[in-house]
Amino acid sequence: MPEESRKAPRLDPRAPYVLDVLELGRRPGAMTRTFRTVPAPAGLGLDIVGVPEGSDVELGVRLESVVEGVLVSGTARASLAGECIRCLDPIEGDLEADFQELYVYPDREGDDETSRLEGDLLDLEPVLRDAVVLALPLQPVCRDDCAGLCSECGAHLADDPGHRHEAADPRWEALRGMLARDVND
Repeated sequence: MPEESRKAPRLDPRAPYVLDVLELGRRPGAMTRTFRTVPAPAGLGLDIVGVPEGSDVELGVRLESVVEGVLVSGTARASLAGECIRCLDPIEGDLEADFQELYVYPDREGDDETSRLEGDLLDLEPVLRDAVVLALPLQPVCRDDCAGLCSECGAHLADDPGHRHEAADPRWEALRGMLARDVND
C-alpha cells in the first residue's frame, strides 16, 4: 500500500476549527493572535450537561512559533445547557475553558499522543473538546440548595419542604398489630 494512502485525511482549511499557521513561519518567537466565533460541534459535553450543537463558541487563540512546532494557547467561551442532577430541571449557564497544546512540526519526532501540524494547518477541535469537557461541572445543580426529588413519589421537594411519606418497617408490623389489640382491649 503506498505511503500516501495510509496518511490521515488532509485538513480542510475552511473548517471552523482549523487554523493556518503559515504566517508564523518557523521563526521561534513569532506570535499571532486570532479571535473567532465558531459553531459548537456535536457531542461537546457529557450526557447531563454540555454545549448545545451549533451554538456559538468564542475562541481567543494565541499562536506562538517555538523550536518544536507551534504552541497554541487560548480560551473558549460557550453557553451550557443540561439538567440538574437533583431535580432534573433544565439549567443554563456559561463556561470558560482555557487550553494549551503544542503542535509539533511533521518532520519532528514525537509519540502517537503528540498533536501534529499537517502542513501549515492545525485542528483545534480535539484540544477544545478536551478542555471543555474537563471544565464542565460533574454534578450540575440548578442552585446549591436544591432539595431534589422525593425518592418515593418524584415530587419536587423545593415546592413542599415538609413533604414526607410514612414508611413502616415491615419487621415491626407484628409488634404494631399487638399494640393495636392492646389499645382496643
